[in-house]
Amino acid sequence: MDRDAVRELLEKVERGEVSPRDATELLSRLSTADLGFARLDRHRALRRGLPEVVFGQGKSESQLDEIVASLVESGQRVLVTRIERTTGERLAERYPEGRHDPISRTFRHLPHGSPRQQVHGLLVVSAGTSDLPVAEEAAVAADTFGLAAERLYDVGVAGVHRLLENPEPFRRARVIIVVAGMEGALPSVVTGLVRAPVIGVPTSVGYGAALSGWTSLLGMLSSCASGLTVVNIDNGLGAACAAHAILIGATPEVPPSHES
Repeated sequence: MDRDAVRELLEKVERGEVSPRDATELLSRLSTADLGFARLDRHRALRRGLPEVVFGQGKSESQLDEIVASLVESGQRVLVTRIERTTGERLAERYPEGRHDPISRTFRHLPHGSPRQQVHGLLVVSAGTSDLPVAEEAAVAADTFGLAAERLYDVGVAGVHRLLENPEPFRRARVIIVVAGMEGALPSVVTGLVRAPVIGVPTSVGYGAALSGWTSLLGMLSSCASGLTVVNIDNGLGAACAAHAILIGATPEVPPSHES
């Protein structure tokens, strides 16, 4: 439950559509949920604007089942990342209204009746097809968080004309996530061409000297294109969270005017 949902609940109480007792019961479910092996932060969406995201890698099937069940019961948006296809298919079977995406290796479940108004202005760019899993993790996470992600894929520097052939998405973008492996040059190129903030995501794609993404990471960090921001290797989720902070989270809430 985020701020908009709490505000809507309180307005229903004010109109008499929900009793104070029922509202209190619903809000009480937002406290930390202690599952023994995990403590779920159900207040995070209310506090930060983003719900707690479940990192699936390394968790057992029973642990993931219990975590997802608790989050679904609390009525918040659920996003699970870094899961195997079999795990995603099992969750999708258990929650038919949810969605498993094998490319991004994610599963997400949105509360029934939750608003789907999306904020536009995000562009996700990938250097190569091998970078798609990380790029799609960023795009799917952004969509879960309320951002409409436009995509432009396979436009790396080995054929930079492909990038220059598509100027319109860059003109529309307010934030750009650029995902690249190998030497990680594409974010520097994009940053040198646009005014929008650029978030670079190095991937572990590449031959031996790419060092599982370290070469791409260090190349982005050493960029001479001023203002390029870089997240961790393969961290599409982190890039989506940063984009959310820029497009939504940094916008202050303006209280309603009571002037007559």
